[in-house]
Amino acid sequence: MTTAADIRTRGEADSPYTLSHLDALEAEAVHIMREVAGEFERPVVLFSGGKDSIVMLHLALKAFWPAPVPFALLHVDTGHNFPEVLAYRDAAVARHGLRLHVASVQEFIDSGRLRERPDGLRNPLQTVPLLDGIESNRFDAVFGGGRRDEEKARAKERVFSLRDEFGAWDPRRQRPELWSLYNGRHAVGEHVRVFPLSNWTELDVWQYIEREGIELPEIYYAHEREVFQRDGMWLTAGAWGGPRDDEPVQLRQVRYRTVGDMSCTGAVDSDATTVADVVAEVAASRLTERGATRADDKVSEAAMEDRKREGYF
Repeated sequence: MTTAADIRTRGEADSPYTLSHLDALEAEAVHIMREVAGEFERPVVLFSGGKDSIVMLHLALKAFWPAPVPFALLHVDTGHNFPEVLAYRDAAVARHGLRLHVASVQEFIDSGRLRERPDGLRNPLQTVPLLDGIESNRFDAVFGGGRRDEEKARAKERVFSLRDEFGAWDPRRQRPELWSLYNGRHAVGEHVRVFPLSNWTELDVWQYIEREGIELPEIYYAHEREVFQRDGMWLTAGAWGGPRDDEPVQLRQVRYRTVGDMSCTGAVDSDATTVADVVAEVAASRLTERGATRADDKVSEAAMEDRKREGYF
C-alpha cells in the first residue's frame, strides 16, 4: 500500500526545485567564491593544472560569467612538474585571459634560500615560495583545492581557514561555520585559505568532470609510460634522481589519480581511458588518491599536519 509518506517522498525527489547532489556541491562552491569576492581585496587561486584546481577554475568561470574571473592564479612550481601538466596550465591561462603568478622552488634553491632534500622530494619545499608569493603580492585570500576526504589533516579544516602572519594554522583561532556563514576577518599580515571543494569526494570531482565535459591533462587517463617501482609506487624517471641502479625501468599502462611533481607522485596500473572508465574505477577503490600515490605524505605519520602548521597546506 502506498502511504502519504511515500507520496511525499516521491514528490520531493521528482520536484524541479530539488537540487541533485552535484548541483548542491556546485552551488555551495559558487556561493563560497562569491563570498570571497565580496569580502576580500586580493584573492588568488592556487592552480597547479591538477584535477581539483581545474575544477575550481571551472567553478570560478561559472560563478562570475559573463564577467571575467576576478582572481589571479598562483602556481608553486617545484621544477620537477610533469610537462603535460605545465602545458595544460599555460593553455588554460591563455584561453581564459587569466593572470598567472609563478613561485619557483628552483629559484629559491639557486639563491640559497632553500636546500635540496637528500631524498630528492621537492613538494615539501613549496612552503617558503608559497608564503613569499602570498606576502609579496599581498594576497589576503588563497583558494586551495583541498578536500576533507583526502587525508586526516584536511578532514578537520574549515572552509575559511585563518592563517597568521607566518602562514601557520592554529586550531584555537578557527571560527565556527554555521548556516554557511563564513567569517573572513583577519589582521594585517594574516590571510585566509579558502577550500570550496571541502565537502566533495574524489568520486564527486570525477562525476562533475564527466557531467561538465571538463578537459584534463592526458596523464589522468591510461597511457603507456616508462616507470620504475619505489616504496610500492610506480614513479616516472627524471632529472630529480630516479631510478637507482636496483630499480629497473618498465613500460606499463598507467594513469595518475593525483598530480604533484615527478619526485613524489606515483602512477597506478589502469585500463581507464575515458572519464566514464575513471568514474567506475574510483567508485570501486578503497584507497584515497593521496594515500595510494603520494610519497610526500609518507615522510611521517603527521607529514600533512606538519606542513599545515608550517604554512603550506
